Amino acid sequence: MKTRVAIVGAGPSGLLLGHLLTQAGVDCVVVERQSRDYVLGRIRAGVLETVTTELMRKLGIDARMNAEGLIEEGFNLATDDRLIRIDITALTGRHVMVYGQTELTRDLMDAAPDRGLTVIFEAKDVALHDLESDTPSLTYVRDGETQRIQADFIAGCDGFHGPSRKAIPASAVREYEREYPFGWLGILADVPPCHDELIYANGARGFALASMRSSTRSRYYIQVPLTDRVENWTEDRLWDELEMRFDPLSQHGVTRGPALEMSIAPLRSYVFETMRHGRLFLAGDSAHIVPPTGAKGLNLAASDVAYLSDALIAHFRHGDDSALDGYQARALARIWKAQRFSWYLTKLMHSFPEDGAFEHRMQVAELDYVAGSKSMQTVIAENYVGLPL
Repeated sequence: MKTRVAIVGAGPSGLLLGHLLTQAGVDCVVVERQSRDYVLGRIRAGVLETVTTELMRKLGIDARMNAEGLIEEGFNLATDDRLIRIDITALTGRHVMVYGQTELTRDLMDAAPDRGLTVIFEAKDVALHDLESDTPSLTYVRDGETQRIQADFIAGCDGFHGPSRKAIPASAVREYEREYPFGWLGILADVPPCHDELIYANGARGFALASMRSSTRSRYYIQVPLTDRVENWTEDRLWDELEMRFDPLSQHGVTRGPALEMSIAPLRSYVFETMRHGRLFLAGDSAHIVPPTGAKGLNLAASDVAYLSDALIAHFRHGDDSALDGYQARALARIWKAQRFSWYLTKLMHSFPEDGAFEHRMQVAELDYVAGSKSMQTVIAENYVGLPL
């Protein structure tokens, strides 16, 4: 098979890129090693910046998002007994939208057949070849047979564990990483949210987050040691903990319900600066991971895709390679700013094992300063709602 752009990975970044290229008349194919149901079964975040919602609207795949997404004009930072509301709309004139990443992915998948976007699921053993030549290709195994796709370019949108980043030789690699000494224990349940807006709380018992996927589905997290296991937590124990954290702060109080999912996610800051190697371009989690504190993961992937799709379209329509040549630098400038904000919120709102009383008092002082400073609230709001492309 021959195509203009072979896209590895059918998560949000790969599907967004595929739709944008298809809309512009650029032939492409998306290859995904998992099944459709497996991809849609992954539970991910769902706070969307304008860059993400505008891409969906540009594609005309926004009807369900507009109908079901929750407009959020603010969010809250909290201590044990105080909410500090960050009024995003008043401070920036913009807002974020709560719409689950799984739902956005479903919308993109459902739209693919009618729009002529080919997505090949259950493509095993994907391997990339001849990346430094003018005719790169990838191979995969499906139904016991090896298939090859020859392309002009390959886009690696296959996440942290995918083959694309690993295909870049070690001599060309530049990467930076910070692993955090705790994880997030999360529970997803079909219960109404305890508060009308997200609450990021830093209390005596550590970090906790009250968020939602809809008006009837809630997502909660608490900070736990990396040594902790889901098996150590019953649902009742976690709901007890959440009630202690959020009942004194929230408008509605925590409503209990059966868990749809419970898991512990480690936190990591990671940047793979080699976002281009020959004819291979990386986008999304294959190039960067942010701690979820700043709600930047999906949105950074969307900004990568916005840059990369424009660059590829310019190449095929006009023979202009300037945007392709500048893709890495342009993407990294926004990535590092998002990393800085995510690191700042993570440091501000979590209890670090190595910290003592002094560091805790610094967190209290910082939150007190944020509460009384419109300028500081504006900085936080600008970063949370998303910096300009």
